[in-house]
Amino acid sequence: MAIRLDNVGIAVEDLDAAIAFFTDLGLSLVAQTEVSGEWAETAVGLDGNHARVAMLETPGGQARVEMFEYLSPDAIATAPTLPNEIGMHRIAFQVDDLEAALEIAARHGCHPLRGVANYEDVYLLTYVRGPSGIIVMLAEDLTRRG
Repeated sequence: MAIRLDNVGIAVEDLDAAIAFFTDLGLSLVAQTEVSGEWAETAVGLDGNHARVAMLETPGGQARVEMFEYLSPDAIATAPTLPNEIGMHRIAFQVDDLEAALEIAARHGCHPLRGVANYEDVYLLTYVRGPSGIIVMLAEDLTRRG
């Protein structure tokens, strides 16, 4: 059986804010729509499922992120995920310029959880808390610097 990762799905409080954040980081908005009806309820397993949905992808289309904002039933707010909690942990992106990526994140009110780490002079990396509390790892491969 062939298998491939299609996308990562993330529920957000404010779809427009999430789109703005991730497109500023360099992802492209591929599609945006609303979903509802019996098929959506069956697929997701949620009665009354009605959501705004956006599909974003990385340059070159290697990876996609699907974000959805529930219109009904009401979204359930949770405490922001901590890095050591079981379950969906984070979404990670490799960037060419970590400093530039952090400037973009800061414009959206998103800052490193602690700071920027240097891993053995191979990577600069950090976790930022993105829209809706999403943990976003940003990493710059230092071996690719020109």
